[in-house]
Amino acid sequence: MKKFSLTAEELESFRKNGYAGPFDLYEEAEIIEKYKAIRPKLFDRSHAAYDLDNKSVISGYDRHLDINELSEHISRREIVDRLEGILGPDIICWRSEMFPKYPGDEGTDWHQADTFAHASGKKQIVWPTNTDFGGAITVWTALTEASEENGCLRFIPGTHEEMFYDESKGMKYAPEEVNKLDKDGVKRGFFGYDYRNLQKDPSFKPDESKAVSIEMRAGQFIIFWSTLMHSSLPNTTQNRTRLGYASRYVPASVSVYPDVSSFEEYGSEISLDRFGVVVVSGNDPSKHNRVVRENLRGYAFAS
Repeated sequence: MKKFSLTAEELESFRKNGYAGPFDLYEEAEIIEKYKAIRPKLFDRSHAAYDLDNKSVISGYDRHLDINELSEHISRREIVDRLEGILGPDIICWRSEMFPKYPGDEGTDWHQADTFAHASGKKQIVWPTNTDFGGAITVWTALTEASEENGCLRFIPGTHEEMFYDESKGMKYAPEEVNKLDKDGVKRGFFGYDYRNLQKDPSFKPDESKAVSIEMRAGQFIIFWSTLMHSSLPNTTQNRTRLGYASRYVPASVSVYPDVSSFEEYGSEISLDRFGVVVVSGNDPSKHNRVVRENLRGYAFAS
């Protein structure tokens, strides 16, 4: 067992509930200093993988490919040791995303992700053909405090083994329309999409009575299956931004962006010319993904 491996009890709980943690990663003073270093680099796209401006919803995608502090973060042993007990010895990081929630922002609607085809209907990850169910492991790190007041994550435990949505339907990107929705007295959306359009059963409604709020101090992280039903609360504070950084992992046997040279989300089509997966544990014996060994500034990834 490695230093930060999940215990037998933690692994059993993860398999039952679909999530584990929160776990400590950075001390509060440490994450404050790290965030101070990261924040100005988020606005510098001179080496970013995607040719976007900072107004795009996707501007926070895959910044581990050009920001050294995030390149180091995705391979931290506190994270990877625990992932090996879930995904096996050969693991790749295929995506990362910044999730800011500013004062007054609405919550995120309940959703699941299996192939991440929800925005365009095209699969972004494909597990081997002998695997019935896929998804990815998300490691969500709190760069600031995440509380119920400023919009922490919520999970419905045990919902990770059944998909209630059909991602192949795709969704229309309509931020002006969706952001006006007010469901059950709580303003929610899905970054300009209405996730209910993917429901297999139009009358389906997640059982919020079983939901748990995942509050975290700055510097902690939570591990969960992307197929777990999850959402976030609105930020009802006046001056407390909530910022999370999600890094996503799959076994190296999974194909990432198979047979495509670009992907479409949030009204933008993004070229994958500068994209590559990062091996964070073991190696990539399948050889079907483009692997990058250093980021776009020349920083070497640890593995």
